[in-house]
Amino acid sequence: MDIAGARRSPAGLLVTWGLTRLLLLLFVLKVFVFPGPDVTSDVSVIYQGWYDVLRTGTFPLDDVTWQYPPAAALAILSPALLPFLQYATAFFVLAFVADLIVLSLLLYTGLRPGSSLRGAWVWVVGVPLLGPTVYARYDVMVTAVAVAALLAGARHPRVMGALVGLGAMLKVWPVLLLVAVRSRATWAWAVGTVAGLAALFSVTMPGAFAFLTFQADRGTEVESLGSLVFHVARQYGWDGQVLLNYGSVEFLGPWVNIVSTAALALTAVAFAWLLLWRLRATRFEAHTAADAAFVAVLLFTTTSRVISPQYMVWLIGLAAVCLCFRASRMAVPAVIVLVASFVTVLEFPVYFGNVVASDGLGVTLLFVRNGLLVAATVLAAVNLWRSTVPAEPEAPLPAQATLTAEEETSVSS
Repeated sequence: MDIAGARRSPAGLLVTWGLTRLLLLLFVLKVFVFPGPDVTSDVSVIYQGWYDVLRTGTFPLDDVTWQYPPAAALAILSPALLPFLQYATAFFVLAFVADLIVLSLLLYTGLRPGSSLRGAWVWVVGVPLLGPTVYARYDVMVTAVAVAALLAGARHPRVMGALVGLGAMLKVWPVLLLVAVRSRATWAWAVGTVAGLAALFSVTMPGAFAFLTFQADRGTEVESLGSLVFHVARQYGWDGQVLLNYGSVEFLGPWVNIVSTAALALTAVAFAWLLLWRLRATRFEAHTAADAAFVAVLLFTTTSRVISPQYMVWLIGLAAVCLCFRASRMAVPAVIVLVASFVTVLEFPVYFGNVVASDGLGVTLLFVRNGLLVAATVLAAVNLWRSTVPAEPEAPLPAQATLTAEEETSVSS
């Protein structure tokens, strides 16, 4: 019996993917009702509203909840590819297709010699842990672009650059995939793609970069790391508010600006560390680009003043790419991210009312989820540093004086 071949058989993986994705589709199509608030309203109300505006040839200039780079319009307009379906249904189907594309890429990579199916399993198991939110946001589409970019990097640097540029114009964060890339061709194609798309949208659609002005007055989102300050403060009489603001539920009131500024400062410190790592790193292997991208997005996500549930899709996708490489040091952080994803679906949408109320259950779930993210971030960063930065050489012991023959004779006598 070919034991190695049996272990690499994708049959069980495909069955698991099929059953879990069928369940997700049944939830977003409301055949089954998932606990908590309706996560599909973003598609049926917000996305469809943007769709109606974008079809007129302009961006939603008067809607402060539009906070995305211009190529996001492509994701919002994509249901037009399936005109025989209602907008929301078409969007869910396309999210399903993006999920399938990621699986196909991970399977193709994992079945090659020297690779592993662990990455595909991370994706198959991780996505349903987040519940139907995955199919009710366009982040799964962006993640598909990012996964394709990382997997193309070694053999097709120009393709990687183009995909990174496209991803950055969809939702900014894929630019972090370049953190460990040394190929000039990749950087050139990424910059060229961003410049080309920016020029195209600027010329053809008014308001392509209006989103840049919609961020200044944001508060601290109730699921972020910084929000824990106010969840605790509310137990002691803090008189701020919890409001729907700029498309997310945020804390507004005394000291919020200070905590938000501290979050931005923490993000700056994190990226200063990334720059230091990039300057010090000398050992680059096939998996280093994926490992570094995973660490960079973990740093960005954990320190952000907004941690929306769909951000976890990014981390699951990048963790999956890392584990396609047998030599990757990100196995334990990837498992921690999977656990954090399960806690995420509990805090949103299942017990989101408890989170908004800052009661014992809601605060506990946030402390656990955010604590897991911090743990994954620190461990992943340490592993990346140790695997790529050479250890400092030990200082040599002081040289001992060598005795001459006459001195030896004198001493012995």
